[in-house]
Amino acid sequence: MQITVKLFASYRVGRFKEAVLEFAVGTSIDCLLQTLNFIGKPPGIVLLNGIPATPDTELHDGDTLALFPLVSGG
Repeated sequence: MQITVKLFASYRVGRFKEAVLEFAVGTSIDCLLQTLNFIGKPPGIVLLNGIPATPDTELHDGDTLALFPLVSGG
C-alpha cells in the first residue's frame, strides 16, 4: 500500500519533505516510525489524514501521515 509521509521542521534534516512510500498492508504508524529511524522520543504531533492519531493506528492505502517534532521557544 502507498502512504504519503510529510515531515516538518527538524524531521526534514537528512530525510525528505514529502514522499510516497510503500508499506505492507496492516502497517501501524509505530512500524512506519521505526522504518524511518525515529528512535527515542515520539513525534510531538501525528496527523493521519488531518486527524490526530496514536502510534498503534493502522494505516490504509492512500493515507497521508504528517509528523511534527516537539518544539519549544519563547
